[in-house]
Amino acid sequence: MSVRESFNPESYELDESFRLTRFTELKGTGCKVPQDVLQKLLESLQENHFQEDEQFLGAVMPRLGIGMDTCVIPLRHGGLSLVQTTDYIYPIVDDPYMMGRIACANVLSDLYAMGVTECDNMLMLLGISNKMTDRERDKVMPLIIQGFKDAAEEAGTSVTGGQTVLNPWIVLGGVATTVCQPNEFIMPDNAVPGDVLVLTKPLGTQVAVAVHQWLDINLNAIVEQNLHLISAGLMHTFNAHAATDITGFGILGHAQNLAKQQRNEVSFVIHNLPVLAKMAAVSKACGNMFGLMHGTCPETSGR
Repeated sequence: MSVRESFNPESYELDESFRLTRFTELKGTGCKVPQDVLQKLLESLQENHFQEDEQFLGAVMPRLGIGMDTCVIPLRHGGLSLVQTTDYIYPIVDDPYMMGRIACANVLSDLYAMGVTECDNMLMLLGISNKMTDRERDKVMPLIIQGFKDAAEEAGTSVTGGQTVLNPWIVLGGVATTVCQPNEFIMPDNAVPGDVLVLTKPLGTQVAVAVHQWLDINLNAIVEQNLHLISAGLMHTFNAHAATDITGFGILGHAQNLAKQQRNEVSFVIHNLPVLAKMAAVSKACGNMFGLMHGTCPETSGR
């Protein structure tokens, strides 16, 4: 991907003080409902009589419902499964185009956590802040949409629709859908004793985002727009038994969630936490307000 120039509001006839992140009070996936509260709220959805695995020509067609990165639903047409996810976040960087790319990557990461390497279709969910002026809306939102579209195309898929609404805060997200044969996805429930836990990138992105906003500096140089497509492919190459992305519940929350899904009785042991340079020191200096070294700091996949 070619290097883009940093977003300059004045280049788009906006006031030099324009900041995309001022159109929200919560950042990225830091808006998540606490995990224990969410589990209680979703109890009624767990009481679903259609949650059992199905069979097709003697083969088990797995089903995955509430609680994990995606849903996996056996289709009426034998041998195929629908794998689908939805996600949205609030602005975390001030470059609208980059924010669109991050939002797209954040949606796709849930499919990649299932070992899915091809997405058949995406929808975009867009909340336009009613606090934006007409000029801000007309200049900024097309850049967000273009970033989302470009990231989707790099992933080999396309955006064919969605929903756009007015909202006090800017909201960015979407739906990713694919139809798979059984060998095209990896269920997250087959961990066995002796498996190695692999983290594909360091933690601390939420801390880095906070620092950039406090200092009002350009974050574009250190933000990685990572689609995790390679990681999804490697899951098949090395016969991965389970995976998840690390987002709003932090590495500890997602690891606990993944452990609960396992068919075998296993324990996940995390010996260390790879962290972005300087972010551990920043977190400590802030009185551990982010929970980074406790494994509870939210992350945003795609950064």
